[in-house]
Amino acid sequence: MKVAIIGVTGLVGKTLVQLLEERNFPVTELYPVASSESVGRKISFGSKQVSIIEIEDALSLRPDLALFSAGAEISREFAPRFSKIGTFVVDNSSAWRNDQTKKLIIPEINGHVIKSTDFIISNPNCSTIQLLMVVYPLHKKFRVRRIVISTYQSVTGSGFKAIKQMENERAEIEAEQFYPHPIDNNCIPHIDEFEKNDYTREEMKMENESAKILNDNNIKLTSTAVRVPVTGGHSESVNIEFEIPFQVSEIRSILMNTPGLVVLDKPGNNLYPMPLYSKDRDEVFVGRIRKDNSRNNCLNLWIVADNLRKGAATNTIQIAEVLLKKGFLKTD
Repeated sequence: MKVAIIGVTGLVGKTLVQLLEERNFPVTELYPVASSESVGRKISFGSKQVSIIEIEDALSLRPDLALFSAGAEISREFAPRFSKIGTFVVDNSSAWRNDQTKKLIIPEINGHVIKSTDFIISNPNCSTIQLLMVVYPLHKKFRVRRIVISTYQSVTGSGFKAIKQMENERAEIEAEQFYPHPIDNNCIPHIDEFEKNDYTREEMKMENESAKILNDNNIKLTSTAVRVPVTGGHSESVNIEFEIPFQVSEIRSILMNTPGLVVLDKPGNNLYPMPLYSKDRDEVFVGRIRKDNSRNNCLNLWIVADNLRKGAATNTIQIAEVLLKKGFLKTD
């Protein structure tokens, strides 16, 4: 199978290369794509050294699958061009998430809705993925009415420049800042641009994407997204109000038996999810499971996942694996 990775030099792009190997995805030809400054550089894939090419060159090679992680602008321009030549596109940007003609997929939740005609498939926002991995199995049993979220998001979600800013600040090196404020020893309640309603795009993504993936516009969701000076993964403090009464033992049992989740919930032993645990892992971790004593039928949770893996690259590859399993991608 011929596979192109668009944006191969970014954090997610590099993780995509790594995961194609880890998960033994059937790649016969890899086409790594990046901007013109990177063209000609080589990357390692298996036992080979593969040269980075431009996107137009990748298009002419007619790959079977194109994994996009180069931003919304590139996706809007090139994803339709790849799809027109029969290439299946899985896009990690925000370009198609709100497009009702495109599927927004978390394979464990709605992978079954993918059809052979879905040549552009959208990957959800990282924070949405880890949230719904936990919310969905509970929603099926107890029906979610309302969700209140505060996120604590790793600098890796902003890319290399953000990591460099944090490293420079810790080393007391004066340099250009990616964020509008210092990030080391700080928390910035501002991820992506502010909308007219004073919520950021990141916060609105979680609301809009959750409704689309769960196919339920009745769930009320509100969030505050915060950037924190950590690497390894995003964390979320989540309060869920259900329609149906529950016991915490039922919640734990459901989550412990949900594929892709790991329950770490022994606070007496100081065991709970943290970014240190989630780094380089594909699972979503959940803990601090307890009733909200201030309101009926409400639950508090703490959710952590590696935003570069399940929050981005792993989910992307899993979508491709669904295409493969359904026979839409051919291996010969």
